[in-house]
Amino acid sequence: MKQPLHRRRPTPGNPRVQRTRNRVLAVARELLPQVGPAGLTYALLAERADVTRQTLYRHWPTRAALLFDLILEGPDLGDYPEPGSDVGAVATAWLKSLRAGVSVPAVRTAALAVAAQADHDPDSAQALARIGDDRHSDFNKLLEPSGIQVSEDEFTLLYGPVLARLFLDRGEVTDDFINAVVANWRTTIQPADAPDGTR
Repeated sequence: MKQPLHRRRPTPGNPRVQRTRNRVLAVARELLPQVGPAGLTYALLAERADVTRQTLYRHWPTRAALLFDLILEGPDLGDYPEPGSDVGAVATAWLKSLRAGVSVPAVRTAALAVAAQADHDPDSAQALARIGDDRHSDFNKLLEPSGIQVSEDEFTLLYGPVLARLFLDRGEVTDDFINAVVANWRTTIQPADAPDGTR
């Protein structure tokens, strides 16, 4: 049986523990773009965050666990979309939020590192799968007022072009690009027998 990504979780209700986690993550966000994933050692992070390595291992037993939290507990950019009944508007707002999230250098570096290591590191593969599941689940929660839930494939067809533009093309994701992606995506999720405008 595979070990879970987080084998141990500190008590989340303890304010002191939460302050330590927040401080370590803030330092890691600052260091990661400077030193890269290989350079973000627990020795360096412990020194800069003024904690022990034992504390780091208590919170993040693996480097993949730390990168996972850097991605999903990124800084609050204040623009995460609200649930809504207009599928196109929700998808557009969600893609803009994705664009903002990966514009944070540490989040971008962590996401690329987890993806790059997933082929040979089981913890990274598990982290990548959990990130995908988390984002898919959250997107479907945003769509609940519309009565629509999208499949994993439909979700991939939405965010895939944006990540390809950012990470493979190294291009800019403009509002016009997002609008075109959403317009095209809506045609792929439209059932053949449904009248126009139902999704």
